[in-house]
Amino acid sequence: MSQSTDHASPAGQIAEGYAFTGPALDLGALLWDGACLPEHQIRIPLSMLNRHGLVAGATGTGKTKTLQLIAEQLSAHGVPVFLADIKGDVSGISAPGTSNEKIEERAKDVAQDWEATGCPSEFYSLGGIGPGIPLRSTVTSFGPVLMSKVLQLNQTQEQSLGLIFHYADAKGLELIDLKDLRAVVAFLVSDKGKPELKGIGGLSTVTAGVILRALTAFEQQGAAEFFGEPEFDTGEFLRTAADGRGLVSVLELPAVQDKPQLFSTFLMWLLADLYTDLPEVGDLDKPKLVFFFDEAHLLFNGASKAFLEAITQTVRLIRSKGVGVFFVTQTPKDVPGDVLAQLGNRVQHALRAFTPDDAKALKATVRTFPNSAYDLEELLTGLGTGEAVITVLGENGAPTPVAATRLRAPQALMGPIDAAALDRAVKSSLLHSRYAEPVDRESAYEKISAEQAAAEAEAEAAAAAAEAEKQAKAAAKAAPKPDPSLAEQVVGSGLFRSLARSIGTQLGREISRSIFGTARRRR
Repeated sequence: MSQSTDHASPAGQIAEGYAFTGPALDLGALLWDGACLPEHQIRIPLSMLNRHGLVAGATGTGKTKTLQLIAEQLSAHGVPVFLADIKGDVSGISAPGTSNEKIEERAKDVAQDWEATGCPSEFYSLGGIGPGIPLRSTVTSFGPVLMSKVLQLNQTQEQSLGLIFHYADAKGLELIDLKDLRAVVAFLVSDKGKPELKGIGGLSTVTAGVILRALTAFEQQGAAEFFGEPEFDTGEFLRTAADGRGLVSVLELPAVQDKPQLFSTFLMWLLADLYTDLPEVGDLDKPKLVFFFDEAHLLFNGASKAFLEAITQTVRLIRSKGVGVFFVTQTPKDVPGDVLAQLGNRVQHALRAFTPDDAKALKATVRTFPNSAYDLEELLTGLGTGEAVITVLGENGAPTPVAATRLRAPQALMGPIDAAALDRAVKSSLLHSRYAEPVDRESAYEKISAEQAAAEAEAEAAAAAAEAEKQAKAAAKAAPKPDPSLAEQVVGSGLFRSLARSIGTQLGREISRSIFGTARRRR
């Protein structure tokens, strides 16, 4: 059946909402009434990429390929990109793709001029676990709110941890690695340390015990590797290649994918650090960086109120720093409403409705979209792999019509590069020599240990001196008295005592002079 594609038709009206005049990313071709319409291209204005976004969909529906498609085009427009590679299949973005029958068919369907192209890329790892340039944070920089999240502390314990950080800052005790934090906590519940916090609330022994046990469990997960120096400068993510293309920073996470809370919280630290360091720039023609937050639901699971508030504030305000954030997850309900409200660009892949919970999630997802010419419940369960429902912010900031879209094929390799190529890319990076080797300088642990050692040495010296004095007194008391000398015998004799009594008389004075050798005065 022929399709009506003039502007008066529903398809034409939808397509008109994507006819932008400025630079834009090409996502794919409009789907309407079961047909793909390559003359109607669905796009995102480059200037709106800092208004954040959501890529959602069930497992296997093509979310990772959508990330790659958007990242490639951002890089081509000179915009740096950050990607978290959780499953290890994004590293191929650095290498040209390989054409095949499926890619050729997809390119023809969506009017894509497909050309194999890799992106300039850097590869990172968390603290050096797995391949990549190590990303490290100091404990101080990570902060008490994020630390409470990964330690799974309750609100009271989180407040106590904030007090510990405050004390360390005030006393100049640098919290660089986890042993520094452990040392400060242990000190503050010691006999010497307890008085330190009395004026500002104190730290209970029970709470300190919970924090110390949580730190032990955290370290057993290998977390000690992530905290230390040299601390990574997140400004490295904002670089472009020599040819002007944006650098794609890929954080390799397969080695820590069994620690989801850890890496999701660490990603939040990267974002928060960028927010802290970058200046206000307002709305730009193109963003400074687009940050893709994969497996976003892991970030919000079990999150405290303070943590959610911190995320919401960061997402809301980082837009004015020129940074766009895309959360990638299975359903929009995985993202809290306050955060979801900040996400102006939406790419929703297929959802399943096999269970009552699935059906409930589907209805909730439909309610998050603007009014549509589609039956979204039916459409979202019938989309094929590499197809999505899209709505974005137009150049005037208003939402575009909901558009079912067959997405373009990525031009880079859709899969991982081999381990040897990844290792070569890491070691040839200019950043490798700057961040590869850890540095352990004097910090809270060393300072507290030195003070404790000095106090112990002083106490030992005082104890030794007291013991020596005690022994000397005992020895003096036990020693036999020696025989009196000749002088002592004379002084103690009755004759000497008699002479002494007569000292006041003239005779006594004369005798005294003769005894003590003084000359007799002449008259």
